[in-house]
Amino acid sequence: MPTIGVALSIPEPWGQQLQDYRASIGDETATQIPTHVTLVPPMAIEDDALLAVEEHLEVAASEVEAFRIRLRGTGTFRPVSPVVFVTLAEGISHCEALSDAVRRGPLAVELVFPYHPHVTVAHHLDDEVMDSAFEELAGFDCAFDVDRFALYVHDSQLGWQATREFLLG
Repeated sequence: MPTIGVALSIPEPWGQQLQDYRASIGDETATQIPTHVTLVPPMAIEDDALLAVEEHLEVAASEVEAFRIRLRGTGTFRPVSPVVFVTLAEGISHCEALSDAVRRGPLAVELVFPYHPHVTVAHHLDDEVMDSAFEELAGFDCAFDVDRFALYVHDSQLGWQATREFLLG
């Protein structure tokens, strides 16, 4: 049974910059997780459900127009969850609408926590490392247009691989 996820990729040069930072602080998962904003968290699906998922994502993509994201500063989910992230200063409501559109039908999933779009930069690391990441990336700032999202499939050797993109609008 494949494990899939749906996400917005962070474009270059920022995606690689944040992924390299994550690896540099010892987050061993960094090389297997492209820098992204999650729309649908990892979930297992039946092999024969993939076509229905792709068809659903085509429809969901058509319901949301392209939009702009601005990433600026840092946040954390600690102490509830050991995560430090780069925050969205612009594009939050668009991400929420897109996440709502894709988390229907074959991808209807109950979230453990309310949806909060973000870009993870440190996860399950020592508190000192998490504090440093929070401080070191506090000045991070970039903006870009979003006109697509991707379906990712987890590969045990290669990590998360984008298998198909879906154009918005």
